[in-house]
Amino acid sequence: MFDVTRIPALKDNYIWLLRKGASAVVVDPGDAAPVLDVLQKESLTLSSILITHHHKDHQGGIDTLLAHWPSAKVFGPAQESITGMTTPLRGGERLHLVALGLDLQVMAVPGHTLGHLAYYGEGRLFCGDTLFGGGCGRLFEGAPLSMCESLARLAALPDDTRVYCAHEYTEANLRFALAVEPGNRALRRRADEVAVIRAKGLSTVPSTLAVEKATNPFLRCKEPEVVAAARARGIAENDPVAVFAALREWKNSF
Repeated sequence: MFDVTRIPALKDNYIWLLRKGASAVVVDPGDAAPVLDVLQKESLTLSSILITHHHKDHQGGIDTLLAHWPSAKVFGPAQESITGMTTPLRGGERLHLVALGLDLQVMAVPGHTLGHLAYYGEGRLFCGDTLFGGGCGRLFEGAPLSMCESLARLAALPDDTRVYCAHEYTEANLRFALAVEPGNRALRRRADEVAVIRAKGLSTVPSTLAVEKATNPFLRCKEPEVVAAARARGIAENDPVAVFAALREWKNSF
């Protein structure tokens, strides 16, 4: 089993450091400085870098990290421009990270960007900006259908999967979720719990897929109250993709 360390970076990003013994892998290092700090203080060797998508706040630290560990492998989406990428991926592959003794399933989850990837292994999901606590990523490049299919792919993983997303957005996302589904008691409980956690300056990530499926409106596009909220925004059909599109457009300006 590997350990996961949360490294806060930039404004609200999380870089995830996977470690076993003295070996480490990092996911989405948008800023090298806090990663270097942890690696050097704990005398860790960086063996690999996993990138979910091309946005700078997810890959901006690669050059500096490679200057310190030039033999580190860089995995990322084949159809996106990733600094120093050594192993392009398209989804469907299985990665064996020798240094950690870890097998990861590579999942194609387009929507936020066209080549966005997620990495899943040993009950842990590193999903970048596709699925957030209580929300999902903006559709900068993909269409609603592709994002719906990507979220469904993630939601099909076991309920106890721990969700390691790349931003601390949960509290704001749940405010929107309550506007969509105010009658959801599980959602209200979660919002109250998250408010207490954030008031203490603590992180709300990771969550679990079970929690997300019970409280995240973007995974609940067939639920009657969610459908009704989308119809109130002007859609004329109950199709889950249309519901999702209406919710995502509403969230963009919420």
